[in-house]
Amino acid sequence: MTPLRLAPDLPLASGPGLPFTQGLPLGSGSDLPFAPDLPLAPGPPLAPGVSVGAGVGLGACPGPCAGGGHSGQDVVPYLADPSTTLLAHGIGSQHDLPISPFYAFAGAFAALFVSFLALGLLWSTSRFRGDRSGLALPARFQRVADAPATRTTLRGLGLVAALAVLLHLLLGPDDPARNPAPGAVYVLLWVGLVPASLLLGPVWRLLNPLRTLHRLLAVVLRRRAPDRLRHDRRPSPDRPPPDRLRHDRRPSPDRPPPDRPLPPWLGQWPAAVGLFGFTWLELVSPDPASTTTLLIALGCFAAVQLALAARFGENWFADADPFEAYSDLLARLSPLGRRADGRLVLRNPFHGLDATPERPGLVAIVCVLLGSTAYDGYSDNPSWINAIQTSPLGRIPTATLGLLGSIALVAALYCLCAAATRLVSGPHPGPLTAFAHSLVPIALGYLVAHYFSLLVTEGPRTVIMAAGTDNAPEPLPPLGPGALAALQVIAVVTGHVLGVIAAHDRSVRLFPPTKAVAGQLPLLALMITYTIGGLSLLLN
Repeated sequence: MTPLRLAPDLPLASGPGLPFTQGLPLGSGSDLPFAPDLPLAPGPPLAPGVSVGAGVGLGACPGPCAGGGHSGQDVVPYLADPSTTLLAHGIGSQHDLPISPFYAFAGAFAALFVSFLALGLLWSTSRFRGDRSGLALPARFQRVADAPATRTTLRGLGLVAALAVLLHLLLGPDDPARNPAPGAVYVLLWVGLVPASLLLGPVWRLLNPLRTLHRLLAVVLRRRAPDRLRHDRRPSPDRPPPDRLRHDRRPSPDRPPPDRPLPPWLGQWPAAVGLFGFTWLELVSPDPASTTTLLIALGCFAAVQLALAARFGENWFADADPFEAYSDLLARLSPLGRRADGRLVLRNPFHGLDATPERPGLVAIVCVLLGSTAYDGYSDNPSWINAIQTSPLGRIPTATLGLLGSIALVAALYCLCAAATRLVSGPHPGPLTAFAHSLVPIALGYLVAHYFSLLVTEGPRTVIMAAGTDNAPEPLPPLGPGALAALQVIAVVTGHVLGVIAAHDRSVRLFPPTKAVAGQLPLLALMITYTIGGLSLLLN
């Protein structure tokens, strides 16, 4: 009997850009005693197109199965190399991660408690000044960064990249192993925005092709409207005199309607809904890497965004575009930022995090990021795969409820924490949004732990495919299993420690000294709960 090790990047469950999402009825465990003459496991028959193979992420299934040609009877077991079992998303199982669960949990709890006690004893006044801090960069650097040529070039690059993805979706093969479009969406865009925003700030605001298209359409409409008015100079009883035209602001065919401000209560809720839609497409939809699926999803998204931007103006993208909200939120931890006076500065990332606007929908965005990453972590668990396979509701409704339940659990825990903080420290006008910024480092830690290996392996592979290079060697992971396991645990723990620091500084600013430390106890309990959940995903 030879033990069969199933790598987490196999097409067994939903995940970024995986060719198949039907799941495999494994039974229990991922180290299965396997005899070549016996079936893999008892249970319902495999769904059409599901097969077992080895590889990393996109296009992992070689041969005919990459195009869905295999059925349940054609399963070809492959003995995966143990060194590749961590490469899909960076979330492995306990026997794969060469790290002791006891030491992982003990180190995490020690870091949280020590940081909490040290802050309570040594940090009695608020030290973060938001967008009022930072060391101004040289004026020459700012002139180059703000130059119209620089911004136009970046917008042009974003538009060209979007057109290239569209052409690959329209003309390329419906096979993620040979088409770079799925990797461009699920890896370069979704995962690549994390390091790009951390290093350079809110980059998607300049690269966003929909914002560029909206500007181009607005220019065309503004040019056409004066032309129509210029050629119609004949007196007419149907046209009011100039004074009346000046005061008549009703929409007309000759004048585009004025921009309308978004309702204040709406805040960033549209961005949260958009992020949930993207994570549903990535983790739940039947075939997320299919060119047809991506064309329909991206086409509908672009049409809705452009229509609402035409109604509410360009501010729609800043307030409600999910990818701009995602990039802007991560950019709060960038050392490169802007002061309130517009100067580019180098700053302590905590100052940028402290400047996060407390707006409706902010909590929803962070909870979607945390909850969807958690769902992605346990979606390839054999017990969850069996639950999806045997659910009377069907795979899609069950997986959707699982994703919603994961997000709702994260949100419910945070709301309970906010209520407990108000009970301990006294009333506060905005307890939900007051500490939402402290969840951003936690979300970043989960993103790094979960997607680092996917980015460093599938990112270069996608670029190689887009360049049309034939027979290029597969990119090798820069870290071995031990180093990757350490990076995952460090990322999760560091994110929680940074969250404790951000919450403490906000607490001593908002509450009296006698209640500031006590008011953080619910937050500490929340951080411990999130830490247990995050490390459990890594180690179980």
